[in-house]
Amino acid sequence: MSVINLQDKLTLFSDHWSPKKVGELNGQQILLAKLKGEFVFHKHDYEDELFMVLKGSLDIELRNKTVTLKEGEFYIVPKGVEHKPIAKEEVHIVLFEPLSIKHTGDVIADITVETYPAI
Repeated sequence: MSVINLQDKLTLFSDHWSPKKVGELNGQQILLAKLKGEFVFHKHDYEDELFMVLKGSLDIELRNKTVTLKEGEFYIVPKGVEHKPIAKEEVHIVLFEPLSIKHTGDVIADITVETYPAI
């Protein structure tokens, strides 16, 4: 294992809504992603999902409220809760998720990614 510099890794890609794997530990994967625009409402029936904002501001729309995350903040979406991330401007995030999680949960969309490439 070597030191991972998140800022360096973020310079290696520019696509949005396509997480890149930067590490694994104890059945969890650490993903980096750049977001811009709206995702789709979806849920993960069996897994919690942690969103941590490195750059920008991210809205996570839930069915009953919207959670706004600023740089340095994180939010855990509990399993089974429908959510839709929204990035008005480009946002850089870290995701902590179980290896078993599906990108768009119970929804198949044009932006669905089947596997996360390692960078």
